[in-house]
Amino acid sequence: QVQLVESGGGLVQPGGSLRLSCAASGSIFSINVMGWYRQAPGKQRELVADITSGSSTNYADSVKGRFTISRDNAKNTVYLQMNSLKPEDTAVYYCNADVRSNVFLRKDYWGQGTQVTVSS
Repeated sequence: QVQLVESGGGLVQPGGSLRLSCAASGSIFSINVMGWYRQAPGKQRELVADITSGSSTNYADSVKGRFTISRDNAKNTVYLQMNSLKPEDTAVYYCNADVRSNVFLRKDYWGQGTQVTVSS
């Protein structure tokens, strides 16, 4: 089994910054794509950014130029550096990982979520 643990959420003022971390542990042979999703009250969960094992990245239009996703493969950890935060970024942020545990098993895992609140 695989566990994803997020950290780094909190309260920040508009224009501020936060860095989220997500560490994967357990039965891991390799991780293909890792990503960050968010869900605001009353809205559907949406992709914020993701990154492949080769560090190719993809961002939602709403965060391009402000957020940066990165990963440390040796630590099975993905990061989301969030700058110039806006109130619209307020949401619960979830880590996702596409994990291969062995040749027979590959599946998605989700973290428990971490709250990010951007407010004056």
